[in-house]
Amino acid sequence: DLGMMVTEFAPFGVIGSITPTTNPTSTIINNTIAVVSAGNALVFNVHPGAKRVSAENVRMINRAIVAAGGPPDLVTAIPNPTIASAHELMVHPDVPVLLVTGGGGVVKEAMRTNKRVVAAGPGNPPSVVDQTADLDKAARDIILGGSFDNNIVCVDEKTVIAVDTIADSLVRRMSHHGAYVLKEHELRRIERVIFSEMGPPSKPGVINKAWIGKNVGEILAEIGVQVGSDVRLAVAEVPVEHNLVWTEQMLPVVPVVRVSDVDRAIDLAVRSEHGFRHTASIHSTNVDTITRMARAMNCSIFVANGPHYAGLGEGGEGFTSFSIASPTGDGLTRPRTFSRERRITVVGSLRIV
Repeated sequence: DLGMMVTEFAPFGVIGSITPTTNPTSTIINNTIAVVSAGNALVFNVHPGAKRVSAENVRMINRAIVAAGGPPDLVTAIPNPTIASAHELMVHPDVPVLLVTGGGGVVKEAMRTNKRVVAAGPGNPPSVVDQTADLDKAARDIILGGSFDNNIVCVDEKTVIAVDTIADSLVRRMSHHGAYVLKEHELRRIERVIFSEMGPPSKPGVINKAWIGKNVGEILAEIGVQVGSDVRLAVAEVPVEHNLVWTEQMLPVVPVVRVSDVDRAIDLAVRSEHGFRHTASIHSTNVDTITRMARAMNCSIFVANGPHYAGLGEGGEGFTSFSIASPTGDGLTRPRTFSRERRITVVGSLRIV
């Protein structure tokens, strides 16, 4: 009644983005869509281990932008990225916002700049299966989700926690849907392959980077096990304290832990996720149990009765994002994440009623 007010979403200007070596192309494409849609330009400092594929990705993006009528070099990448160049990008006065996808160290470094930071940190997503679940569907969904991009993606199922009464049946069904079930002696051998350093009980180990994102057939061949192309994932039943339960492995070897009841399953899921608040799931037909776990996990993405990538909009509702900004509370990033809200108020005028 006192005039007119309009709220608009404006760009920040230039966004600086730090991207990982694990899923560089999808992260760059997704970041570009969100950042440019909000009207910003974008400068990448990619992981040195992915600089060539990332540079080609940026070239392809710029060709597409120009072909659609946009300006050249709207998206750029530092040609020889280093830790020093990442720091220079972070502190540059013409870069007001940082989009950081990576481990805890790079996130902390970005936070020290006192700029607006949208930080996508690590995850160790657990998947709980209780006694009410559709076990065949749960097994299929876990195999599909846990093997997606060879388990590189941070949302992928990293640990399966099953109630004891259904654990045997679940593992059998996982085998039917494309899992190779490791025997105990095979697990001991594969530990020596995928870990460069085992940690103490109930603590993360150090994954051998040479095996991150490799096909499961390659990993199994290293211990003398030959499998067909239909095998998507290796699974192993392990005790609660095993390092695989507590480690974001980013390769297609997934532990299965059995517990006595769903309350203990949820408790273990919370502890093994390390408070990253990234992603978790449950397979259950009990609405109260689903609700209890969703509240306990307090994650950016929580999936019930589906593969974790359903939380990214594939086979589930919602838009897709490959930067899940749990550390800074932004959740799944989108154009609005990279927009400034601005308001104009005209007092006593521009009313036509």
